[in-house]
Amino acid sequence: MATTFSAIPFAGAPFPRSEYERRQKKVLEAMELANLDALLVTAHGHLRYLTGYDGQGGYFMPFPLVLAPGRKPTYVVREYEVNGVRAESCIDEIVGYVQQQDFAKVCADVLRRYGLENRRVGFELGCWNLAPADVSALRAQLPNMKIADATCLIASVSVVKGELEINAMRDAMAMTDVAVRTFLGALRDGATEAEVAAAIHGEVRKGGGDDLRLVSLGFGERNKLPHGKPMRHPIRNNEPAMIEVGGIKHAYCAGLVRSAVLGRHPETESLYALAEQALEAALAATKPGVTAGEVDAAGRKVIEKSGRSEVFRHRTGYQIGINWGERGNLSLEPGATDLLAPGMTLHMPFILFSESGYLFGCSENVLVTERGAEILSRTPHTLYRA
Repeated sequence: MATTFSAIPFAGAPFPRSEYERRQKKVLEAMELANLDALLVTAHGHLRYLTGYDGQGGYFMPFPLVLAPGRKPTYVVREYEVNGVRAESCIDEIVGYVQQQDFAKVCADVLRRYGLENRRVGFELGCWNLAPADVSALRAQLPNMKIADATCLIASVSVVKGELEINAMRDAMAMTDVAVRTFLGALRDGATEAEVAAAIHGEVRKGGGDDLRLVSLGFGERNKLPHGKPMRHPIRNNEPAMIEVGGIKHAYCAGLVRSAVLGRHPETESLYALAEQALEAALAATKPGVTAGEVDAAGRKVIEKSGRSEVFRHRTGYQIGINWGERGNLSLEPGATDLLAPGMTLHMPFILFSESGYLFGCSENVLVTERGAEILSRTPHTLYRA
């Protein structure tokens, strides 16, 4: 029995088709530079970036998008999700398969039809949502196809954002600021993490936010847990509190770390002062033409100079945007050679470890401009004392 798809109400992809075509064109140009004849896109964030579809239907089966010069972008998805993919993406060519065991043959048929069975095809080998078994199954179907690692290819394009993306980041940050202000305003003796989290979600919804990602929220001793989830644990006087949170607009996340002390807590206050100095050094170093490694070195130098290098146990920051991040994205880490350019958005979280294990610090989410780093948040990164 035929169905009339036009009767299904849907919002479609969040940006105009022309925006996705611009992105696809940039990726095709990057593919040419990488000597790739085609690309299989499998990371959910990259699928959303190129098509508008969030990729969530592929939670247990691969949903590759096939990009090849001179061919229409083609989605290979399970039949169950075809209408959803058609409704929420800008892709017209959609090929379905039914069971997991059908995937390799159906995808291989598409590649064969496009004349790619003997060509060099990029796979996102270092990203989520592509299992080694998927690669092996395709290799068995197309033994003469040359598989190349294209883990970083789309990230190298998406790191520089267009005007519509930057506007989405600004809107997302407006909701992040709502979340931070609610967090700070809710701190009082006896308030629980769960209560504060509920208040944050409520205020963001009232403010019109699309969604919220609460990465971490911890009070007192629970502030020693990385990525701790809110529980019915109260904050008491003379205890620290820290939040890492990001508002979301059209799947673009704007993350931020903010810290507070209810009363006084010398151990974490000292740690915070160092984190703030390191963050400001990294922000000052953020300019077009500077390498990601140089930005990391600027912040790291402040910490090393303090004689407390052991408190910093991660990188300085990373490319942020759609889905917060993906493996293979630009990373502000020691020795990184990627050059910063106008239009990049970066999250720089300086979260330090105290001698007894507290995690405490601050961050900024910035837009790289010709003049340097533009801070997107309107809530200052100074320590809040309640």
